[in-house]
Amino acid sequence: MDDSKVVGGKVKKPGKRGRKPAKIDLKAKLERSRQSARECRARKKLRYQYLEELVSSRERAICGLREELEMYKQWCMAMDQGKIPSEIKALLTGEEQSKSQQNSSRHTKAVKTEANNNSW
Repeated sequence: MDDSKVVGGKVKKPGKRGRKPAKIDLKAKLERSRQSARECRARKKLRYQYLEELVSSRERAICGLREELEMYKQWCMAMDQGKIPSEIKALLTGEEQSKSQQNSSRHTKAVKTEANNNSW
C-alpha cells in the first residue's frame, strides 16, 4: 500500500519535511564549531572584564560616598555642640562672596545697558 497523499495537485510522501541537508564536509563543520566556541569564550571574557570594572568603579563610588557621609555626620555633631566647622564657614563665606560678585556684575551690566540706551 502506498502511503503517499495528493495535496494541492502534488504527490507528498511521508517522512521529514523541508529540504534535505546537503552533505557537509565534516572537517569544515568541526572547524566552524571550534571557531564559534573561541568567539563565544572571547565575548564571555570581555563581558566579565567589563562587569569587574563596573563593580570596581561602583565600589570606589560607595567608599567616597561613605567618607562624605561620615564628614557630614562629624559636622552635625560639631554643630550640635554649638561649634561651626571651618569647612561650613568657608562654604558660607564663599557663597556670600559669589552672591556679592553676581550682584556687582548685574549692576555693571545694568549700568552698561543704561549707558548704551542713553547714547541714542
